[in-house]
Amino acid sequence: MTAQNHTGESAFLLLGLSDDPQLQPILFGLFLSMYLITVLGNLFIILAVTSDPHLHTPMYYFLSNLSFVDVCFTTTIPKMLVNIQTQRKDISYPQCLTQVCFFLVFAGMDNFLLTVMAYDRFVAICYPLNYPVIMNAHFCGLLVLVSWLLIFCISLIHVLLMRKLTFYPGTTIPHFFCELAQVLHLASSDTLINDIWMYLAIVLFGVFPALGIFCSYCQILSSLMKLSNTVSKHKAFSTCGSHLCMVSLFYGTGLGVYLSSAVSSTAHRSRMASVMYTVVTPMLNPFIYSLRNQDVMGALERLPGRVVSCLDGL
Repeated sequence: MTAQNHTGESAFLLLGLSDDPQLQPILFGLFLSMYLITVLGNLFIILAVTSDPHLHTPMYYFLSNLSFVDVCFTTTIPKMLVNIQTQRKDISYPQCLTQVCFFLVFAGMDNFLLTVMAYDRFVAICYPLNYPVIMNAHFCGLLVLVSWLLIFCISLIHVLLMRKLTFYPGTTIPHFFCELAQVLHLASSDTLINDIWMYLAIVLFGVFPALGIFCSYCQILSSLMKLSNTVSKHKAFSTCGSHLCMVSLFYGTGLGVYLSSAVSSTAHRSRMASVMYTVVTPMLNPFIYSLRNQDVMGALERLPGRVVSCLDGL
């Protein structure tokens, strides 16, 4: 069989999570529910933050951006739902490239936003008097903008490099979406440059942000240990609780994906780990921040009244 470039509409076949016909309706209902919960939960967080003046602070500004990214992060689910419903597994090469690009962009933004939120907590706890000056609106917007530009450029390079690869017709991807490492592994042409850029992306999007979060919390812990008042310690650390839960969930599931791919040769375990990383984590983030945060809970309770007031004003 001769390898070919990305000509042809149905270049790849996505195996999905299971080939069992009896499981397809269950998987469809489960992932449709998880997708709707993810979208609605994160949209409620965005609406609560933007509509409530009490939440117009750097921490909640970054949280609303994280919620937007989490909604976009689950864009791989609709294609999987369509494939289950239509009982088709094909995905065109442009659609596969789009999935790879979106996954890189939004996974990278998740990493960067979690890092920026850790830095925000570091400044708030270690330099409380200078916090309004350091974390001003201009600086916060600049942090988010630079993150978007950097991640978009790296992701675009990945996509352009992938366009030069060749694949055998009907290449089967043992996954429910086009994951970068899986696609590169199946290429019939040399992927050395692609692999180098992939490891560079892992360092930029994963290692550096993780180190930034670790250093921020080391400084936070050091500052908290110097406090003599137990109440002040608890109050300061409670502001980090939700963020630490999100970081643990995000990096824990991401590490699970890596370990399952490196240790186990079965694609099924890798797919299950990826479900936790790409679906479960974005779904749980709104609950983590709303259930553990009285300010967000209060804003969500006031949200229906604000919506009614806006509608009456129209």
